[in-house]
Amino acid sequence: MSDIRFHEMGDGRKVAFRHTSGNGPTLVFLPGYMSDMAGGKASAIFDAAVAKGRSCLLLDYTGCGESSGDFADGTLSRWREEVMALIDAYVEGPVLLVGSSMGGWLMLLVGEALHKRLAGIIGIASAPDFTVWGFSEDKRDRLLAGEVVLEDNPYGPEPTPTHPGFYADAQDNLRLYEEVKVDAPVRLLHGQRDDDVPWAISIKLAAALRSDDVQVTLIKDGDHRLSREADIAQLLAVVDSFY
Repeated sequence: MSDIRFHEMGDGRKVAFRHTSGNGPTLVFLPGYMSDMAGGKASAIFDAAVAKGRSCLLLDYTGCGESSGDFADGTLSRWREEVMALIDAYVEGPVLLVGSSMGGWLMLLVGEALHKRLAGIIGIASAPDFTVWGFSEDKRDRLLAGEVVLEDNPYGPEPTPTHPGFYADAQDNLRLYEEVKVDAPVRLLHGQRDDDVPWAISIKLAAALRSDDVQVTLIKDGDHRLSREADIAQLLAVVDSFY
């Protein structure tokens, strides 16, 4: 990760990123909630892009990984702004978005903003609107009252926080209740043993997308992370199908 660079936003935020130039649409990987570009899927995509001479961009949202800022200030709108700023600054031509979990929600927001520059999107256990289907009424009430909600984190020792600002912004960016204005090809991967995001969410997302070129692949024994060697190989094969 020694090739990490930083992009400074207008308000001083510093977004950590890795970029390699190459052929074809630029792969842009969008990590999940509290994740970063050091993860296995992001690293595999970047390494494969370098090996095949393709353009690729990874980033850490502010408040995550190597980027500046406090996670408590993070929202979908803020992170979309950061993704678009990096694309505008470092990417020429079409963009192929890959979003994991919450990144699969963010990729819809970025994809709509890219319009004709969008070459396609690949979702991995996509979790659009998880603040609706994934939150209990009690949790929503506490967030609306301004409380930070902490929950057990199956992937680390620290609890997972949800901040009121993130929740309020998320409710303004729901996508499963209206047409998702994406016309590019879409490929959705989802494990049927996903304990965090029901695989039915990918089916619902497929129906909401305006594009007719949508394929959903269900991995019967796949979990939420889809980070096994076979899962990574399947993801890279889907990426290859766009070239």
